[in-house]
Amino acid sequence: MDKILSARVDESIIQLISGLAAEMRKSKKRVIEEAIRQYSSTKHHFSEQGILDATAGAWKRDASASEARKEIRSTFERSMRRHQKQ
Repeated sequence: MDKILSARVDESIIQLISGLAAEMRKSKKRVIEEAIRQYSSTKHHFSEQGILDATAGAWKRDASASEARKEIRSTFERSMRRHQKQ
């Protein structure tokens, strides 16, 4: 199913897309889709590595979940006390 994408792009890019579409006798949608697929395949962005590996292990933690919760809660409470009106 196709979805709508809205983005602000420079007018020269819009003209370039239109020109390519006319020259290649393809729709603007198809030109954009093919360009993104080609760019993605050359960059090997997420194609060769998993999403968890791509996040540089940010999901891995040395501390247990309860320790992390205590630390986060403590930071939150300090912040709330600092910003309370007296």
